[in-house]
Amino acid sequence: MTTPSTPATPVTAKSQPGDWRWPFWPIVPLYPYGRRRTLCREVVPETIWTFEQVQGIFYVVVPIRMTVVRLAQGGLLVYAPVAPTPECVQLMRQLEARYGAVRYILLTTATGIEHKVFVGPFARCFPQAQVYSAPHQWSYPLNLPLPWLGLPRQRTQILPAEASQTPFAAEFDYAILGPISLGLGPFAEVALFHRPTRTLLLTDTLVKVPADPPAVLGLDPYPLLFHSRDRATDTIIDSPDHRRRGWQRIALFAFYFQPAALGVPTLIEAIREAGKARDRSRQAYWGLYPFRWQDNWQDSFMALHGEGRPFVAPVLQTLIFSRGPEQITQWLTQVTRWQFEQVIPCHLEAPFPFTPSQLQQAFGFLNIGSIGADALTEASPRTQADFAFLRELETGLIKRGITPPRPNPPS
Repeated sequence: MTTPSTPATPVTAKSQPGDWRWPFWPIVPLYPYGRRRTLCREVVPETIWTFEQVQGIFYVVVPIRMTVVRLAQGGLLVYAPVAPTPECVQLMRQLEARYGAVRYILLTTATGIEHKVFVGPFARCFPQAQVYSAPHQWSYPLNLPLPWLGLPRQRTQILPAEASQTPFAAEFDYAILGPISLGLGPFAEVALFHRPTRTLLLTDTLVKVPADPPAVLGLDPYPLLFHSRDRATDTIIDSPDHRRRGWQRIALFAFYFQPAALGVPTLIEAIREAGKARDRSRQAYWGLYPFRWQDNWQDSFMALHGEGRPFVAPVLQTLIFSRGPEQITQWLTQVTRWQFEQVIPCHLEAPFPFTPSQLQQAFGFLNIGSIGADALTEASPRTQADFAFLRELETGLIKRGITPPRPNPPS
């Protein structure tokens, strides 16, 4: 079976606001808190589906995605579950009615709490499924065993080192990236390859930033409109241009935390301007909008977007992957042996066409000796400036003993 060229097909369910509820949001209090919409799309006909929700902080929201694969032997495999809201579960029941029950659920990361928090509740909605966890799991401030983190004790096991030792080996290969020591705990992620469709599933390792806002953000466009403004005193306007502007700024926030084109007013200035805001409702944070965008902010986004080429997120390059070049090289050696043709990551755009050689190129920064801007835009001054805050953050974490220093390059 080869991957299709047809667009993804939405899968709908009759839902009401009560079906969007997520009661466990206080565990990881991210927007949209207790009300999460779910967008389901069929990306390979009758074989692969994606389930997308949104989450973020201060309206810096990005898609989070799980992928469901139909098994040739009957039933479904779930990669990186999202919040099992009634709407999400209803959509899953539709797939189960046609293709069989959920048989396997994969916890695909040891680091991303925004992924780990959903696995236990999701597994309890599908009690017949076996749960497979990425190795090297940890928690902070106490390193608790998996059952204490909500995973069902009798149905959970660590993924073995060899994919051949799993019951889904007839259709899947996988490679575990890590562990990479980060100080508090290790980074680890599972890349899963579905051989019949030549599809590579990733969690956080690779992203592709669209120029226009992802469809799931259109279910609740307020975060896009909130960040489309230049000042708190601007009127919130809903239009395609304003949604696009808001999304592109959100992308810069998400990847750089504080891009070079962003200025931050003093607290007094922010409070004074909030008093003049047109919207001082709770939804608008009582008028607080502590941002000052320079006129050239779009230059930063275009450098990040790179005409739509996938890349490794700046945060991962700077704070994580710079500490494990050998582990990444070993992982790439294994993954690039697979003849995949498309990639589905857990964030932003998906699926997109991609090949092993392109994946090798996306990690080209490993061979440059300078983690960061070189991998995005050949060390352009604009991207170097955008990386500045991340480099300062890295320096501070090292000084405080929170993050280990980068390993010395081989002589």
